[in-house]
Amino acid sequence: MNLEIASPSSVTTLGRRIRVMVVDDAIVVRGLFTRWLEAEPDLELVASLRSGREAVAELMRADPDVVLLDVAMPDLDGIAALPLLLAKKPDLVVIMASTLTRRNAEISLKALSLGATDYLPKPTNAHNAAGSAEFRRDLIEKVRQLGQRRIRQRATPGNIYEAKPTLQPRIRPALAEAERSQAPLRPLPSAAPRALVVGSSTGGPQALSLILAQIGDVIDAVPVLITQHMPPTFTSILAEQLTRLANRPVHEAKEGDAVTAGAVYLAPGGQHMRIVRRDGAPVIALDDGALINFCRPAVDPLFSSAAAIWGSRLLALVLTGMGQDGLAGAKAVVAAGGHVIAQDEPTSVVWGMPGQVAMAGLCSAVEPLPGIAAKLTRLFARERA
Repeated sequence: MNLEIASPSSVTTLGRRIRVMVVDDAIVVRGLFTRWLEAEPDLELVASLRSGREAVAELMRADPDVVLLDVAMPDLDGIAALPLLLAKKPDLVVIMASTLTRRNAEISLKALSLGATDYLPKPTNAHNAAGSAEFRRDLIEKVRQLGQRRIRQRATPGNIYEAKPTLQPRIRPALAEAERSQAPLRPLPSAAPRALVVGSSTGGPQALSLILAQIGDVIDAVPVLITQHMPPTFTSILAEQLTRLANRPVHEAKEGDAVTAGAVYLAPGGQHMRIVRRDGAPVIALDDGALINFCRPAVDPLFSSAAAIWGSRLLALVLTGMGQDGLAGAKAVVAAGGHVIAQDEPTSVVWGMPGQVAMAGLCSAVEPLPGIAAKLTRLFARERA
């Protein structure tokens, strides 16, 4: 079984292992997670509990960096336990875990707005989970990346965390390493772009919520197309939430949809979304082909195909997320004469995807999340920042 999990480096670079608490009422799931976590030299299982009430009671003694929190549990479920855990440890990383039902998807996305850092869709049963290399890789990488970031932040002098249980993400002070590694910026577009494409992953739902609520003029002027790393069911719920926030239609894209201004198109979970030209007009093309960058949907197919359609009049936005999905697509955008903006490190939950494009020298701007909407509005109104 080839998991292709990144080599752990936390023990040497961070000085200690990442402490993890597992909270799930299913003993088989707890056992499975325990074996996986204990097999990683940089991760330390500090508690394995069956309810949210136990988690709240044991939190300060166990002192975890990361909590894997099941959504559906007896006594005290995940959504009820979440605010109690964050009240005790505001900088705690909480990853919500749930099976792929509509109700659980709704709860998991609500949890993000209440302070959870990420979510982890579980296979329908423990047998499927045990045999899923993809699920194991996702679990370990989420715990590792998010746990590493928490430890680094706590070690940064003057890093004071403020818990804000809203749709706004956790805003963090800049890290010197990000400032040192950022490549010089390219020029901004001199003419208003004709399309906006967006790629996001970990922390993306929160970032998208903040941005779409403020870019109504952009949506009215050009098509907006988004790939957010998410499974089926979750994307349909996210589209509904974003429609309410944007006060504009956000569609879970369908094969053959005409791409027009006034609407936002969200790649459906489990399918790559590309833009193709049919009868002279851009339309949506979907496929369930191989994973790209371990993802489906992936950002690269959207960016690369959009670059072929709009060329120099395309603007790509890379938001918070793990890994490097979007890097190859951003290269295609720049090669076609288009432009790329990335979210900055301090306001990203994980500066993986945006960091990759920034360090590759592909960006015309690297912006903090609160300023991205205003930046987009100016660019699409033919103004220069």
